[in-house]
Amino acid sequence: WNGIMRRVISVWLPHWPINRLYRSRTERRNRAGRPNASRGERTPLALVAQERHGLHLYAVNAQAMEEGLRPGMRLADARALLPGLVTRPADPEADRRALGQLVLWCIRFTPWSAVDGDSGILLDITGCAHLHGGEEAMIDAIASRLSAFGIEARPGLADTPGAAWAVARFADGNTRIAAPGCARSALAPLPVEALRITPGTSAALRRLGLTTIGALAGIPRAALSRRFTSAEIGESVLLRLDQAFGDRDEPISPLTPPPVFLEVLKFNEPLLEPGGLEMAADRMTAALATRLRAAQRGARALSLWFFRVDGTTARCDIATSQATCNASHFLRLFAERLGTVDPGFGVEAAALHATCVEPLEDRQPDLLERSRTGGDLGLLVDRLATRLGADAVFRLEPVDSHIPERAQRAVAAGLAASRQDAPPVLAPRPFRLLAPPEEVRAGAETPDGPPLFFTWRRTFHRIARAAGPERISPEWWIRDGNGDVRDYYRVEDTEGHRYWLYRAGLYGSDGNRSPRWFLHGFYG
Repeated sequence: WNGIMRRVISVWLPHWPINRLYRSRTERRNRAGRPNASRGERTPLALVAQERHGLHLYAVNAQAMEEGLRPGMRLADARALLPGLVTRPADPEADRRALGQLVLWCIRFTPWSAVDGDSGILLDITGCAHLHGGEEAMIDAIASRLSAFGIEARPGLADTPGAAWAVARFADGNTRIAAPGCARSALAPLPVEALRITPGTSAALRRLGLTTIGALAGIPRAALSRRFTSAEIGESVLLRLDQAFGDRDEPISPLTPPPVFLEVLKFNEPLLEPGGLEMAADRMTAALATRLRAAQRGARALSLWFFRVDGTTARCDIATSQATCNASHFLRLFAERLGTVDPGFGVEAAALHATCVEPLEDRQPDLLERSRTGGDLGLLVDRLATRLGADAVFRLEPVDSHIPERAQRAVAAGLAASRQDAPPVLAPRPFRLLAPPEEVRAGAETPDGPPLFFTWRRTFHRIARAAGPERISPEWWIRDGNGDVRDYYRVEDTEGHRYWLYRAGLYGSDGNRSPRWFLHGFYG
């Protein structure tokens, strides 16, 4: 970061499974056009999961917690304490998927967003807090927006993911931000559980009288390691302590590739019409192309994100066959995708990510280029790949093999060309090959001479001219059953049609062995 102090936000969602359930109910009611009903949300509710020793409470809402219920309780004990408890089956997989969608929505704040466990989000906001009015305003915006979605959130901000995690979960309500460079003093009064250690490790520390992070940090490292009977426990404590204080690096793996170039656009009023999305795309592609051109860079992959007011996202991806900074080309490719974007209840922000950027190649202009009527082949390839799919447009690339069916391979048109050179070819190859070669019945005047006739698909062909043979030996290092020597002949029948035949195998010394003949391709 070139000397910029790292800053990380940890967002803790203490009641995420319950919030996710209420949120999904609200979305279903909105889609069905029914009014929201909140009476059910004031009823004590628990999500139940099957564990090894029976049914346990997986998550409980605030009303159930007021009655003394806690996650982890046996369902039988919970019903004995609260007979009117309403239960629903837990769905951890749906919780994880919804949390991933929420992390994607958080990309509007920073592209470096990641899932943190089962109920948390990590946002690396290094160098981008000023875009949202500062750190305090950014935290307020995140908490208020999540609250509007019906999601209870507690954010914490510090220099490291570990310190931010501790502030979000264990600091008092008035402390949400640890000042830059003050992680040690901010974490000192917090309990040792704030180090993200296991319950067994925290219990062992408390038995030693080490109840706070400050007390733990004050003990020499060598003495701390000796006090544990298990070296693994001591190492985990020191690791978490170093990560929280920034003495050991802890990278964040974002849910999507971080952009190399980024353009963000916020709207005063949510966009509800597709035409507004096209105008936003036009404005952002023009701005991004200008920045790319100034840096002499070209984009190969772009992602256009739309952030809806209900906390959901829509995404359009495009790729180009070569690096370019042509704004009109970007917009033309996005136009193929924008028709599938549903604005929903409105789009309040958009972001354009250039996830793959390469240096622009210097290109010598042609003196006769202005007289050309055709366009750039790369632009056509990009439009076809965007409309038909990347797998539907490909090109042939040479492979270092003399076996005809292995001499080329199909690769995506957008992939960079390899430096593999094609092997030398002694005779012209046909434009069309059969895959696989088809066996034919053929006859020759002498055992190792050119064919005089052949029968293919019940049609007899008499050969008027023949050239060859071109001998191709098998690749001994590949064991695939194609181990026969091939003698290829270019032949023309009496009707003027040209074919590529080969004889697989060699005659024996006594002339009794009969090799097989195959039709491999067509000329013209």
